[in-house]
Amino acid sequence: MKRYATLLLGLTVVLGASKCPDNETKFVNDNMQSAGNQVKLLLKDAGTGNRFPRTINSQGKLVSTSMYDWTPGFFPGSLWYSYEYSQDPALKQAATQWTEKLEPLRDFKDHHDLGFMMYCSYGNAYRLTGKEAYRENLIRAARSLCTRFDPVTGCIKSWNSFKSWHGDKTYNFPVIIDNMMNLELLFFATRVTGDSSFYKVAVTHANTTLKNHFRKDFSSYHVVCYDTLTGKVLAQETAQGYADNSTWSRGHAWAIYGYTMSYRETQDPQYLDAAIRLADWYLNNKNLPADKVPLWDFNVQEKGYTPGIKSNANVVNKPYRDASAAAITCSALFELSTFAGNKNEGYRAAAISTLHSLAGSAYRADANTNGNFLLRHSVGSIPHDTEIDVPLVYADYYFLEALLRYKKLLGGATQLVSYTDPIYDRKPAAAP
Repeated sequence: MKRYATLLLGLTVVLGASKCPDNETKFVNDNMQSAGNQVKLLLKDAGTGNRFPRTINSQGKLVSTSMYDWTPGFFPGSLWYSYEYSQDPALKQAATQWTEKLEPLRDFKDHHDLGFMMYCSYGNAYRLTGKEAYRENLIRAARSLCTRFDPVTGCIKSWNSFKSWHGDKTYNFPVIIDNMMNLELLFFATRVTGDSSFYKVAVTHANTTLKNHFRKDFSSYHVVCYDTLTGKVLAQETAQGYADNSTWSRGHAWAIYGYTMSYRETQDPQYLDAAIRLADWYLNNKNLPADKVPLWDFNVQEKGYTPGIKSNANVVNKPYRDASAAAITCSALFELSTFAGNKNEGYRAAAISTLHSLAGSAYRADANTNGNFLLRHSVGSIPHDTEIDVPLVYADYYFLEALLRYKKLLGGATQLVSYTDPIYDRKPAAAP
């Protein structure tokens, strides 16, 4: 009987929300309401300082970071998403306070993650409030990000250097697939100022990445290292994946999301084609579990895939799942399902199925557990022996985003990001 009930639920989910809109609306509402309560508990744990929640330690205690880590934008972003759903003024106040702590990052130039740091926080803040100061901070952050662009390589430099797991080789212009996510900040800056320089950097980076970051089957590399004198590719390796020739699950999720977003911003068909091919590779992969929450790497311990000699992946035998990769992909698939024509229904069904998995007892944590983070079972970096099978703040952020996107689709929306709001009207670019 239990197996039959599970099968019925699976069929209901795959058939899509159009068959049971009331049940699915309740599903979204229940998850958003409980998430709002849980976010408030994490807010209490976070205190009033300048340390931003990221994960928990082995004792289950909160681990926080400075604003200069790559993740500080996700906690205020989650507060904004919770406020967007609930309209709770206490959440708006908290989101405002935690966002404005990040103001110094508008001039930050030490790594590429300004999109995560500023657009997930200030981007949502501006979208929901229209406050002019938030817009100006985003434009300044976009300028800061552009300082890392190199016209010879055609890319935004990710880290300042990358040390290979194979020995002592260090590369000085690494570009990671994650960097696709930071382009949204640049597209935004062009949209609200009319200054095309941001747009040109974004599409040049996306085009170069499309050329060098994917194999013929559209599986993905994590790190591509460039020669700054010639622009040629020096190496295609991994930092957080299992092996150089494997596909790191979260990296592939970033790619699906990044090219879906890039198509939305440019309407360039090559980006839609890339997003579809990337999504199909992910969803059709024989190693994707039935619940659509992937292993941390699609090729863990498979024949023909060997970690670098210094990678901790050599000693980790358990096939850990990565809920963060599933949450990112889920959110991306909801948007892709508005662009992909006759594939829309399939992508939406896959997103719904993934969302139900994440919201189930296997991954969704109860209140007062899991350090008050929403999702369990994510992986930061097994090669670095860090954040293994723990909650991660960005998993929660994209889980909330996926829920809100699903809510919009249930409400009849045909697009998930709309630029008809007056806040996106072009205005003169702010002075440097």
